[in-house]
Amino acid sequence: MHTREPTGRLVAPRRWLFWTAVAVLFSGLCWFAFAAANMSGSMTDLVDAETTWAVVHDTDFGTVWTLRMLLAVLTVGVAAWGLRSKVAAHHQNWMTPLMAAILLASLAGTGHAQIEEGWVGVMHVVADAVHLLAAGAWLGGLIPLALILHRYLGTDLNVGSKDIDRILIRFSGMGYLAVAALIGSGLVNGWFLVGSLSGLLNTPYGQILLGKLALFGGMLALALANRFWLVPSMGRIRADAAEGSARSSARLRNHVLGEQVLGWMVLLAVSILGTMQPAVG
Repeated sequence: MHTREPTGRLVAPRRWLFWTAVAVLFSGLCWFAFAAANMSGSMTDLVDAETTWAVVHDTDFGTVWTLRMLLAVLTVGVAAWGLRSKVAAHHQNWMTPLMAAILLASLAGTGHAQIEEGWVGVMHVVADAVHLLAAGAWLGGLIPLALILHRYLGTDLNVGSKDIDRILIRFSGMGYLAVAALIGSGLVNGWFLVGSLSGLLNTPYGQILLGKLALFGGMLALALANRFWLVPSMGRIRADAAEGSARSSARLRNHVLGEQVLGWMVLLAVSILGTMQPAVG
């Protein structure tokens, strides 16, 4: 059966998915280059096939990286397939999030989570994977939420208002689960990587971690303000005054953008922590 091409309204998000998948693949190659250079001692060693093979074949990092790159290539293929037809896009609706979740969680197979061995190591890897998935759900969800708010919360707030309210409530529900998972898995990771109050306060690793926690607290404050102040007030104001509704919707958009900015700063802190010796060591 012949399937029609997707409409322009749907093609744009699918193109974003495709180019995001390509960026994941490219960043993975760059990650390998820097990690291999760190192991061998120089970027010039990457041209040595024996050195590169040793990193891929003889290290845990190389094994995890290879599996992740295979999945990244598959993700690019599925994203490209989704651009071709509605049938492909229907399958992409569940395949792409599943592969993205596996890619994200697989990062727990590298880095500090590999310090411990046995069941303790398994517990650390699982906690790290849960932390990554929860963070990805929250931060990743903020991007389409911001686009939806920008598109539909205009001067005429009666257009799609019920849909907007439902989207905001559903995002808040997901946010509760994500925050709970972040706090729980963060406590487990903190036990493994910090170990004590002294390690948190008196080491560079612990101090940067405190900064990350402060940023997380800012994100949580904005999210709570959205859920318990702005979203309910928009429903009340919408029925009374368009000017008040526009003001509330502008605050909501600013809060969502603020969460995104703080989230990027959290990721920056995490990237720095990933290169440092844990406080417990």
